[in-house]
Amino acid sequence: MTRVMTLLFTAVFLLTAGTAAIANERYGKQKVVYHINYDNQKQQIGAMRNIQNHINAVGAENIEVAIVMHGNGVSLLKYAKEDADMESKVVSLKSQNVKFQVCNNTLVGRKIDYKTDLFDVYEEDIVPSGVAELSRLQAMGYTYIKP
Repeated sequence: MTRVMTLLFTAVFLLTAGTAAIANERYGKQKVVYHINYDNQKQQIGAMRNIQNHINAVGAENIEVAIVMHGNGVSLLKYAKEDADMESKVVSLKSQNVKFQVCNNTLVGRKIDYKTDLFDVYEEDIVPSGVAELSRLQAMGYTYIKP
């Protein structure tokens, strides 16, 4: 029985490794920035699902993902503070090294305290300007996606 389990485990591992190798061969290494500036929780959940699908297709070890939020998009992290489902999606993406970047201009202009009003935001997550950060990342070779 142990030998059968070992063979089965090995077969599953090889199939999974083969699929990952094919994905890596097809997509290679990627850097991508997702732009969120809308206050629509359903659309934001859809964007996070797109990001997870992107990671699944390319492989977490083959992709660098940044989410830049400004204007109304900062609401994603307000919702995550209030809604367990949103929170779990953010936590899951962060555990895969997705960076959530928040526009300081939005925080100042709307008097949002990132420490108390937003979920899991730290000083290093704040960028001076969301739109300038989008441009900076694109200049660094990140592909721009607006879900």
